Amino acid sequence: MRLNKFISEAGRASRRGADKLIEEGRVMINGKKAKIGSQVNPGDDVRVDGNQLYVARNNVYIALHKPVGITSTTEKGVKGNLADLVNHTPRVFNVGRLDKDSEGLILMTNDGDIVNEILRSEGRHEKEYIVSVDRPITPEFIKGMSEGVRILGTKTLPCEIEQLSKYDFKIILTQGLNRQIRRMCEVFGYEVYRLQRIRIMNIELGNLPMGQWRYLSKKEKDRLFRDLDYEAREW
Repeated sequence: MRLNKFISEAGRASRRGADKLIEEGRVMINGKKAKIGSQVNPGDDVRVDGNQLYVARNNVYIALHKPVGITSTTEKGVKGNLADLVNHTPRVFNVGRLDKDSEGLILMTNDGDIVNEILRSEGRHEKEYIVSVDRPITPEFIKGMSEGVRILGTKTLPCEIEQLSKYDFKIILTQGLNRQIRRMCEVFGYEVYRLQRIRIMNIELGNLPMGQWRYLSKKEKDRLFRDLDYEAREW
């Protein structure tokens, strides 16, 4: 970014005023006196009269209702990828995955820092699903699932689970093993024929139509950042 544009977007002066500040020798980039036409790169320390300036990134945060059949990747070479479905500029990336046979909420963003914060397993962030299985649910199944199931060489963490109907249940996980819910159900002889994620932390799928996306509201972002103890980096 050109220096005068950076100073302007930081709210310090107009571009013409920024050029005047530069000419007067009042602007420093990484400790060196700036010149007219200087460029600012991400991470550079820009100061006017000794005061550091910041320009917020243009980060976007999206909730997407992924349909069955879409692969959780933004690689353009994969047929039925998320990037083509969302078709957003600037390009956004998915936070975590849903397997191809599952549907529901996926978060997408161009903020790579928050991706790591959400995916960190030690955060124990809640994800909520509604699941339909192929035969009647029993109390033994509910109890066994809630206490943890041995899959993939480990035992899943205890979880909240609630029966909704003869074949449907709601489950809240705080970990994300590969095809975790399907594998857990298989241990008890059940096959999942519909799996929908309806919530990630404080972000809810709600009535968002399948295949559609929306930007997170300010209220949602503020709560998400607070729960993660996260602050979006400045330029």
